[in-house]
Amino acid sequence: MTKYIFVTGGVTSSLGKGIIAASLAKLLQARGYKTTIQKFDPYINVDPGTLNPYEHGECYVTEDGAETDLDLGHYERFLNTYTSQANNVTTGRIYQHVINREREGAYLGKTVQVIPHITDEIKRRMQLLGEKNVFDVVITELGGTVGDIESLPYIEAVRQLKWELGTGNCLVIHLTLIPYLKAAKELKTKPTQHSVKLMSENGLTPDILVCRTEEPLYKDLKRKIALFCNVTVDAVIEALDADTIYGVPLEMMREKLDVISLQKLNMPLGTEPELGKWKEFLNKLRYPKSKVTIGLIGKYVELQDAYKSILEALIHAGAMNECKVEVRNIHSEYLTRENVMEKLQNLDAVIVAPGFGSRGIEGKIDAIRYVRESKIPFLGICLGMQMACVEFARNVLGHSKAHSTEMDPDTNQGVICMMEEQKSITQKGGTMRLGSYECQLQEDSLSYRIYGSTRIEERHRHRYEFNSRYADAFREGGMVPVGHNPKTNLVEIVEYKDHPFFIGVQFHPEYKSTVENPHPLFTAFIRAAKDTHENRNGILIRSFENVAEPK
Repeated sequence: MTKYIFVTGGVTSSLGKGIIAASLAKLLQARGYKTTIQKFDPYINVDPGTLNPYEHGECYVTEDGAETDLDLGHYERFLNTYTSQANNVTTGRIYQHVINREREGAYLGKTVQVIPHITDEIKRRMQLLGEKNVFDVVITELGGTVGDIESLPYIEAVRQLKWELGTGNCLVIHLTLIPYLKAAKELKTKPTQHSVKLMSENGLTPDILVCRTEEPLYKDLKRKIALFCNVTVDAVIEALDADTIYGVPLEMMREKLDVISLQKLNMPLGTEPELGKWKEFLNKLRYPKSKVTIGLIGKYVELQDAYKSILEALIHAGAMNECKVEVRNIHSEYLTRENVMEKLQNLDAVIVAPGFGSRGIEGKIDAIRYVRESKIPFLGICLGMQMACVEFARNVLGHSKAHSTEMDPDTNQGVICMMEEQKSITQKGGTMRLGSYECQLQEDSLSYRIYGSTRIEERHRHRYEFNSRYADAFREGGMVPVGHNPKTNLVEIVEYKDHPFFIGVQFHPEYKSTVENPHPLFTAFIRAAKDTHENRNGILIRSFENVAEPK
């Protein structure tokens, strides 16, 4: 039968439950076990799709169009396998299902309560991925921290499930913090003891403790933690701060987290983990031969998690090119025509990031004009691609009022407009063009040379599109739509021909980049940035003052 591992967190948030879960899954996968990970989030939103990035970081989109927590991106990047809607569940989704069933009369007039109805639904969802015996191990990360009011139903559900499944079929790993007090020069175990005690008061005892720490845990300290937290000494796992999240699987293998987990689940150890490709990636990441500086232009740059998948895709592509990628965050709201040269002229390449709303839009447009005219490699993603089209329409085609109808609903020069099927929608949650769609590439395009195929599939998250009425004018002006959806003929990719690397994509290529398969667009983008860096003396950098206005 499928075995279940639950990962909980204590003491503080942001300890890295998702990375620990993904690292353990990677090790079990490397031992030959089919493994998947799911995330249960305690907030009442049905999914993260309506959450502001400042609130929750990026919204990650799966192949089947689910808007999910950003940790699912880590799962895919580590395991190199797709997740789905079933891999992310929120309290909102749980309650929505239970309330709908109550309205249908499914509970036959009974009083609907947190226990047993909510906890039963949580348990059902926790076991969905394991029902068909496709996976040997299902790892479930529980969002939040033990002691949070909203986390209590999940802790209770795991307690019940552990009892129902029996010893050897279910395992609880508790991630906690061992703080180091510099003044006393001591590691302190008391926060971990309190966290485990609080967990035990709710009826759930951890089987393994993973202890985040800045300093190594010495032997006697591990014995003390084991004694007071009621676990075996070998089940106290040291998790030192790592130089990169991709080094954590090797650290967990050194600490034998996979071995102790399999032993407690009564599973054979299988083959020794084969992580040659992973180690090769780490070696290239840690010992690069060159360096490039990439400007990331967006409106949420204060919060790094807002662009998590883009940043990770740049890391993957950098390692593939044996190149260190330094990302310089540039807030589009503070970019102007007057300061754009100062901000961008020393960059090797520029990404204009996705987003929604009008804030910072003119800064993005000014930046795109500058990199287009200065021959700096450019990658525009979703809104970045749309603003590249607006910039081109204004400054090359001469449509001075060109805009997106998202920002200017009354414009009569809407080069970006709302998709027809979106116009009647009033409820925003889960209603955009979401998930994987096919795209057909022109064989004479740079994109075709990058992908090496005329047919690709990429993930989308948007409700506005390129207005095809402008396609011929764009093509004649040099901004060529080179990628189309074969069923709807929607424009998916544009390229500016008079430029070494200028590509705008309507989709989100960052979602499909993994350690073992860096995304080809990002890999080519970093290669173009390297060329720019190496040939910078031959590149003409021009300010707006020296560029003639379009006729």
